[in-house]
Amino acid sequence: MSAPRLRSDTPERAGLDAGELRDLVREVHDLTTGERPWAAGTVVVAGRGPVIAVAEAAGWALRYASYDPETDTGVELPPENRVPMTVDTPFDLASLTKLFTSVAAVQQIERGTLGIDALVGAYLPDFRAAAEHGITVRQLLTHTSGLRPELPLYDCADDVARLARLRAEAPVGVPGTHCYSDLNMLLLQHVLERVTGRTLDVLVHEGITRPLGMTATDFGPCPDAAATEDQRRPWAKADRGMLRGAVHDENAWALGGVAGHAGLFSTGRDLAVFCRTLLAGGSYGPARILGPDFVELLLTPPGLGFALDQPWFMGELAGRGAAGHTGFTGTSLVLDPATDTFLVLLANTVHPRRRPPDSRPRAAAGTRVARAVRGRSRGGGRSPWPGGVRGA
Repeated sequence: MSAPRLRSDTPERAGLDAGELRDLVREVHDLTTGERPWAAGTVVVAGRGPVIAVAEAAGWALRYASYDPETDTGVELPPENRVPMTVDTPFDLASLTKLFTSVAAVQQIERGTLGIDALVGAYLPDFRAAAEHGITVRQLLTHTSGLRPELPLYDCADDVARLARLRAEAPVGVPGTHCYSDLNMLLLQHVLERVTGRTLDVLVHEGITRPLGMTATDFGPCPDAAATEDQRRPWAKADRGMLRGAVHDENAWALGGVAGHAGLFSTGRDLAVFCRTLLAGGSYGPARILGPDFVELLLTPPGLGFALDQPWFMGELAGRGAAGHTGFTGTSLVLDPATDTFLVLLANTVHPRRRPPDSRPRAAAGTRVARAVRGRSRGGGRSPWPGGVRGA
């Protein structure tokens, strides 16, 4: 039996409060205004069940030519050269890529080609450190391997040196203790490629995006994407200039743009399909990418790749099993099985350069959606952003 596809309709048809969603749209627009906006541009897509009740874009996909460190401001392009944000603008997903790597792994667990508690060394005996320390697939998926957050693979001379460093990397923390690490997903990528004989981009395309009709989701380059950073030292780790359509993450870039932790580009509507598929137990239209039991495995605490019930970016959606993730470039998504709602908030917060992360606007958007669910509205029109609409 086919699972219903998403359709655009009114908030009322979705069982959501229209006033709260109007406030959500207004506040997301406000995030792109002022001398130092939270983001140059934003896209928000939100809904409940099979209904998209909000799909809105604000600001600019490309606003700045460069960053001026002397004035600590962006050098704006002439108005005729700027590119407005649209709901169909692709974004560099950054760490949202980890969710697709995790789903690809659970697909192999469902098929019996990968054991969730199997030793990584059983699949990758040449990854000596992981083998010697008994790292498991589950530990990679739950960020409990003890591996450090990242390695400067971008500083290695070539792919041979990068692979040698990754193979030799031993845990620095206590296995079983949570430490969020890009290296977990890089190792998981190598495990998946070894057990399937296919590269990660092929696994994601054939197993997730193609069956779901997510035609705007793929690894880069993606020339029409929202711009990210004027990437230069000392604030960045490489000197690449203003980036648009090339992956922002320096390690993913050094690895050729396809990496387990970063590299995917996508749109708000495509990510809504991804959320809806998981909320529907792994099916969308006639396609099934996971069985319901394996979606449950994916989203059971502590979550496999997904973060669960994190108010710092989910707001009041957190608390009853909400799952999601954020990305360094300004991306985020949340799906809440308890209310059958989803929220995708995409922003190019690193355009024209990276700043200290501020997820208060993400949390506030989550709170708006939570309050929009019928019977939970506490709105009264007040903004849930602490200290004002934009935050710091």
